[in-house]
Amino acid sequence: MKNLYIDFDGVIMDTIDISYQELKLIGLDAKNIYDQEKIRDYYVGLDWNQMLNKKASIINDAFDCIKKIIDSGRFEVMILSHVNSLSEAEEKIKYIRKYLKDITIIPVPRRVSKTQMVHTEDAILIDDYVENLKEWKEAGGIGIKFSTELNGKGFVVIDRLDQILDIL
Repeated sequence: MKNLYIDFDGVIMDTIDISYQELKLIGLDAKNIYDQEKIRDYYVGLDWNQMLNKKASIINDAFDCIKKIIDSGRFEVMILSHVNSLSEAEEKIKYIRKYLKDITIIPVPRRVSKTQMVHTEDAILIDDYVENLKEWKEAGGIGIKFSTELNGKGFVVIDRLDQILDIL
């Protein structure tokens, strides 16, 4: 059974789109390297309870798809999510537990590569961020791009998590 790691932001929940809109409203550009310290401060100070429970939405039935993947018995499924603060990790864990009672959740400090937190060799990562997938592949893993626009940028791409059952 292969290990399957699923990213949270931009794959399970649309927190990326929401936070980028909020950053824009306060005059910050998520892609601007000169704004990175202010952007980090924004994420550290963000009310993640409100973000997850009132602002963000579940992407394409993600939790039902994860249950379907788990029920297939083909993968050891875990959630691997970058976090900017301990409170962000706590709120994500509380939120995920409402849907999935018995899944491993691995919060990864933002400045640490996901490849440094888990064994990547022959493991699968579903992520929306291409740089994470490149690092994963370089570390011997299998990267699957999640994109609601189906833009794989060189990786196999899915727009529903349960599609993994059809391609692997």
